[in-house]
Amino acid sequence: MPILSYLLTALGAYLLGSIPTGFLVAKAKGIDIRSVGSGNIGATNAMRVLGKPAGIAVLVLDALKGFIAVCFGVALFAKMQGSAGGASNAAYVAQAFNHGLAAGIFAVLGHNYTCWLKFKGGKGIATTAGVYLALAPAPLGIALAVFILAVVLTRYVSLGSIAGAIALPVAVWVMTPHNLFLGIVTTALGALAVYKHKSNIQRLMAGTESQLGKKKETK
Repeated sequence: MPILSYLLTALGAYLLGSIPTGFLVAKAKGIDIRSVGSGNIGATNAMRVLGKPAGIAVLVLDALKGFIAVCFGVALFAKMQGSAGGASNAAYVAQAFNHGLAAGIFAVLGHNYTCWLKFKGGKGIATTAGVYLALAPAPLGIALAVFILAVVLTRYVSLGSIAGAIALPVAVWVMTPHNLFLGIVTTALGALAVYKHKSNIQRLMAGTESQLGKKKETK
């Protein structure tokens, strides 16, 4: 097992994921996003506090962190192991995919627990989406559809995020049942996303969660 390449992948992906995009965008506007709205550095709070353009920028950048991390993991593996015959070697392809998946895990962990903000970060939804855009776009499409449907029906972004986080591992297990590692990792990431929404779940149960279009943060 290429232990060194996995370690370097994990380190590089974590540092990439740990870039606190929402915090930096808000800081450029003279705002500490941790002290306004929900206090979360993610795209939803950025959109509510900073406006739609800034929120969309944070969303895209957070997703890019996940996507680029996967590409980094695969490229690093190819560089360290050599790419000769890789395209036709099933074992090589599987190892490259696993490196991309490992990179995705640590990019999400970096976003959720960034070392630059005392290990307090976002909820990982956009970064996870970027990871699965690179690794499993079809299951991501289903999760995105579930997210959109839930938000349209309820106007709760948090509920849409939770629904999407549950739908993604289900879609992965159904559509790629042969990839046990992907299924296990996706289930763990989905569970982490739901856990990161625990305060939202409490507000949903109490009927105090804000809806889309209102000033109070929902995610």
